[in-house]
Amino acid sequence: MCGTGRDTVGSVPPAAPGDGPRIPGRRPGIPWEDGGVTGTLVLAGTPIGDIADAPPRLAEELAGADVVAAEDTRRLRRLTQALGVTPKGRVVSYFEGNESARTPELVQELLGGARVLLVTDAGMPSVSDPGYRLVAAAVAQDVRVTAVPGPSAVLTALALSGLPVDRFCFEGFLPRKAGERLSRLREVAGERRTLVYFEAPHRLDDTLAAMAEVFGADRRAAVCRELTKTYEEVRRGPLAELARWAAEGVRGEITVVVEGAPETGPEELGAEELVRRVRVREEAGERRKEAIAAVAAEAGLPKRVVFDAVVAAKRATG
Repeated sequence: MCGTGRDTVGSVPPAAPGDGPRIPGRRPGIPWEDGGVTGTLVLAGTPIGDIADAPPRLAEELAGADVVAAEDTRRLRRLTQALGVTPKGRVVSYFEGNESARTPELVQELLGGARVLLVTDAGMPSVSDPGYRLVAAAVAQDVRVTAVPGPSAVLTALALSGLPVDRFCFEGFLPRKAGERLSRLREVAGERRTLVYFEAPHRLDDTLAAMAEVFGADRRAAVCRELTKTYEEVRRGPLAELARWAAEGVRGEITVVVEGAPETGPEELGAEELVRRVRVREEAGERRKEAIAAVAAEAGLPKRVVFDAVVAAKRATG
């Protein structure tokens, strides 16, 4: 028996009476050490704005799952209504506040053979959203974990940014407190890969100003707002310029993409820049000796060159 066009894992046996709907690509459970059969955990991507971006398999999984774990059950209700589907299984909440307590319960469902579908408010579960704990717990019990790929604010913003996309890293949300935020930024000040962040609109101006301070005012960046929604906007420019723009007030869901640190040779770094890099590391808690050694290694210079620059700067300021 041939599978459907989307079912690339092989044929799907006919459903027995009372088994419920068959999901294309759905496999039987796998044995576990106590002699039972495990179910399957499915991570499903949901639209980040436009409901039309929902993958077709999302509706099929929502209809056929034994348990649907949702970050917000009210948003799930709006989603299912928009997709014209009614979940046949049990619907439970799964959010940051109950993630630790709810995970063992869902693992037991999986060990009992259930198909558990995990959805968050927008995008892929586990990416700055609930899901990691459940995936880790399922993997630890040899439960099969699969996904329904869907929209991602990280990849969408990266693609629209106009910045290099061959190498990047996702940093999630920065700390709310100013000091902790600066420390986190200083940790990646020399990172050459493109950086992607999520940020709340009311903190955006402070975050961009902190980035300009640590990364440099002229470092290129893009602020992606309300992606795939009616008022989608991508603002590109130097960090200092973007910080001034954000100070006027910004609304909506925000993803910030920042260009990586430039690759500079020994001859391109002046004494002032060497001193600035040492100071950034010292403010992050490093001892001066270690900071000088790290900056020298980054710049491809002898430690003595960086040390002399720091000493000269100290003398110049009295």
